[in-house]
Amino acid sequence: MVVGFLVRGGLLAGIVYYTRKVGVWGDADETDKLYNTVKSELCPYVQKVQKQLPFEVPQLPNTGEMRFLAKHYYNEGVKSSFRFVHMLPCYAGRGLKKVKDTFQDFAKSPAITGEPESSAAK
Repeated sequence: MVVGFLVRGGLLAGIVYYTRKVGVWGDADETDKLYNTVKSELCPYVQKVQKQLPFEVPQLPNTGEMRFLAKHYYNEGVKSSFRFVHMLPCYAGRGLKKVKDTFQDFAKSPAITGEPESSAAK
């Protein structure tokens, strides 16, 4: 267990170090440079695959579009997280009511299945 934790921690530290070194966490110019480098490195492979596929693969987005999409989805994630935190008391209340109702159903004595209900009421 401890060895697994150390291995995972080491992998995480290595990934963070490497991504910082290549410029993922740098300023916008470094990130743009990295994106363009990766795009140019992948271009020949994408062209090979495009020839083998029966459909057309769209072009990779430019840096402006990538920036817009990253901001958009980041903002949507933040909004959804705050919406969830805002609704958490409501969700908790509903969940507790459901648990309470379930326990009350279990606490009721089971109905006798051999007799119809109308004859049991007499």
